Amino acid sequence: MNPEAQQDVSVSQGVRMLFYMMKPNETSFQTLEEVPDYVKQATPFFISLMLLELVVSWILKGKAPGRLDDALTSMSAGILSRLPSLFSRSIELTTYIYIWENYRLIILPWDSPWTWYLTFLGVDFGYYWFHRMAHEVNIMWAGHQTHHSSEDYNLSTALRQSVFQIYTSWIFYSPLALFIPPSVYAVHLQFNLLYQFWIHTEIINNLGPLELILNTPSHHRVHHGRNRYCIDKNYAGVLIIWDRIFGTFEAENEKVVYGLTHPINTFEPFMVQFHHLVYIWTTFWATPGFFNKFSVLFKGPGWSPGKPRLGLSEEIPEVTGKEVPFSSSVSHLLRIYAVVQFALTLAFYEETFADKAGLSQVTLLLRVCFVILTLTSIGFLLDQRPKAAVLETFHCLVFLMLCRFGHLKPFTPSLSFALEIFYSICIAFWGVRSIKQLASGPWK
Repeated sequence: MNPEAQQDVSVSQGVRMLFYMMKPNETSFQTLEEVPDYVKQATPFFISLMLLELVVSWILKGKAPGRLDDALTSMSAGILSRLPSLFSRSIELTTYIYIWENYRLIILPWDSPWTWYLTFLGVDFGYYWFHRMAHEVNIMWAGHQTHHSSEDYNLSTALRQSVFQIYTSWIFYSPLALFIPPSVYAVHLQFNLLYQFWIHTEIINNLGPLELILNTPSHHRVHHGRNRYCIDKNYAGVLIIWDRIFGTFEAENEKVVYGLTHPINTFEPFMVQFHHLVYIWTTFWATPGFFNKFSVLFKGPGWSPGKPRLGLSEEIPEVTGKEVPFSSSVSHLLRIYAVVQFALTLAFYEETFADKAGLSQVTLLLRVCFVILTLTSIGFLLDQRPKAAVLETFHCLVFLMLCRFGHLKPFTPSLSFALEIFYSICIAFWGVRSIKQLASGPWK
């Protein structure tokens, strides 16, 4: 996919692509290189809809649709999940191209509406089975659990994506490579993902007859619930008919409580991404017997010796409706600081994607490391980790060093001096905190 294959989408196209309403003649391309990076072009529409959700929620409910710390964590996960694409093409595309070039059986015309609609169904069908297996196979759940770790349910939750989920999802789309051209597949792979953004909200209730066919906010709220009636239900991407056909559909009834059945209580991005892999590793070695070890990897997350493949539903903690989501106890000033640092990093992240063709591999790598360092430091600050001040001091020093050696340039040159002053002040402030922290124990 090529972000420069066409001009930025219009407002009409941007809205329609989020709802899978683009027409075949608008989105059919002969070669993969011509396919735009629709996900990248959707960024301003993501932000606009999140702001709209905030306004509507304040009007209807008198409160924000979620918490700042949780939203920052979700957006941080979204950024992390996209960083590998700076260096190489997605494995979902590379494996597909390999199968297409070596094993295709027939070649369907890339410019036929029939091919377009068949691919829509094929990708959505593949997504259903990938999504279902991501809940039923423990090693796949280790990636997908990232998306479910938010205890809020709003549009920012849609951005909470796994870094390594794509390394298993490609398997479920690969049969399409026997007859569907890669350019058509690449379009629908993106549209299927984009459609799932708008269904992560509580401000849209029932959509009437559309609930029978489409995946909707109501259906997807159930999927994100940790209530017993919500577990392993509503895997659909776009069409809810797959759940109705394969017996995994559940309508929304009692109030949904969101998040993992055992909340992880952290905003640190590496914990959000990898904590379940650590759990699998320790469980694997602690479980006796080869077949039991194999089962730890490939049976359900709730399995243990003597239990059914998916575990026992009665062992899932019951919700009372009075659960209090984990929140950061940091001051309002520190929250503002975290938002400023995140906004600056987001700007550098967007600039890096826009300019990646002209950047050296060393500069790309250093920028990626800086983004990861910033997001990790924000997580440490929100969690009030013992070495948060030390890490933030180091983060600010790294920013100044990267700027000094030309690897990181402010998006507006006129801001260069102001940012250097800002980060110098931050170094002084966090440096003093670090000294006090190291001298007296955990920072409060």
